Amino acid sequence: MDHSKTPVFTAMKAYRDRKVIPFDVPGHKHGRGLREYAEYFGDAMLELDVNSMKPLDFLGNPVSVIKEAEDLLADAFGADRGYFIVGGTSFAVQTMIMTTVSTGDKIILPRNVHKSAINALILCGAEPVYMSPEIDSEMGVSHNITLDSLKRAYEEHPEAKAAFIINPTYYGAVCNLKEVVDFCHEKGMYALVDEAHGSHFHFHEGFPMSGMEAGADMSSVSLHKTGGSLTQSSALLVKTRRIDGQYVRKVINTMQTTSPSYLLMGSLDVARKMLATEGYKILSHIIEVAEYARREINQIPGCYAIGHEAEGRPGIYGFDPTKLSVTTRNMGLNGMELYDILRDEYNIQMETGDVYNSLAILSVGDDYDVVDALINALKDISSRFFTTRIDYQKIDLHYPKVVLTPREAFYADKEMVALENTLGRISGESLMSYPPGIPVVSYGERINESVIAQIKLFKASHGVVTGMEDPNADFIKVIVER
Repeated sequence: MDHSKTPVFTAMKAYRDRKVIPFDVPGHKHGRGLREYAEYFGDAMLELDVNSMKPLDFLGNPVSVIKEAEDLLADAFGADRGYFIVGGTSFAVQTMIMTTVSTGDKIILPRNVHKSAINALILCGAEPVYMSPEIDSEMGVSHNITLDSLKRAYEEHPEAKAAFIINPTYYGAVCNLKEVVDFCHEKGMYALVDEAHGSHFHFHEGFPMSGMEAGADMSSVSLHKTGGSLTQSSALLVKTRRIDGQYVRKVINTMQTTSPSYLLMGSLDVARKMLATEGYKILSHIIEVAEYARREINQIPGCYAIGHEAEGRPGIYGFDPTKLSVTTRNMGLNGMELYDILRDEYNIQMETGDVYNSLAILSVGDDYDVVDALINALKDISSRFFTTRIDYQKIDLHYPKVVLTPREAFYADKEMVALENTLGRISGESLMSYPPGIPVVSYGERINESVIAQIKLFKASHGVVTGMEDPNADFIKVIVER
């Protein structure tokens, strides 16, 4: 297909050129009713924040420019069908799950899934069968699953209808995706791939295999994270050999807004064009920048940035070099402290900070100048904090056990209990540090020592803990057990 085309973006520009008089919504009427905003961002943005109409097509039932743009999207990523998603990759993940499983069905997932997958189980009533990803005690994070962990889960639950795989994890680790997908199909399971952080994989052989290349049935790709589109814009990709594309559209339309943003859809259109026509060149450069940054950071006392040398370790079949995770436990700083120092003192905004690491994500918009700023800041921080005498809190990371399904726990009777008194209780909430939104404890899991220790460390380090009713996480909502 001709990937120099941008059907939606071209139609948007033609609409603006016509100087249409709007008597439809939105109420700001091309920005005239929101002048302060229009004066700051420019008239073009407000003039293109418009409602669905024939010249611009309808996302819920596309027949013209949106359909053409979605066909181009599918072609670019090697899929049979592609869908514009304006509710973020969270919504794409929920669509994959709700398309393939329903009440009483079982789905195999790694425990380090994003909260959107858990929320999908609450909505559809399916039962999770968790695989334990490989835990890296040095970094204090979970990497990916192995084929053996999937086989064990399947042997215990052969009635499972689908398996959900992360490609890559937040920190860049991938499994042997092809053999995992092949195993799923051999056993009659759907293979669903969460590629929220891997939308760039398909466009350069220097990255791990993409979900569509591996033959997955569905994959969700967050173009706004690494592909250049606007925040909240995403895509859902489908192979139609085992999935009904029309049914997928029906699932999407049950929850997606009927007033989609054309600013988001236009950005998806342009980002797809860029990746399809220039992606290889751009990504080749980003790989060089990332490896340069990694080499420099690994020479700084107290810093470690994991890279390709980790391939072959448990849970790391392959690695995405654009995930630049800086581990500073040997500097005496945890990742949340480093995150705050870089933002407050050096004007550098990292993606997240956790127990041991602070993560930088490199993408199509980065170059040497920005990574040099990070390198120089880390050198200065090392000169201030590095010492051979480390007084550092370590946490034994292990996941809690599932007692109830997320749906059962969500609707169960609950009570508020002080955090220090929750050991052994079943969580009625899903608590996490955000980003990335991976629950420390989720609905229906029995709270263990590791959960309490992590929450206390997040609080002490001024990390962002979300998902609970008490904004300070002093009290946790737990299930009333009778």
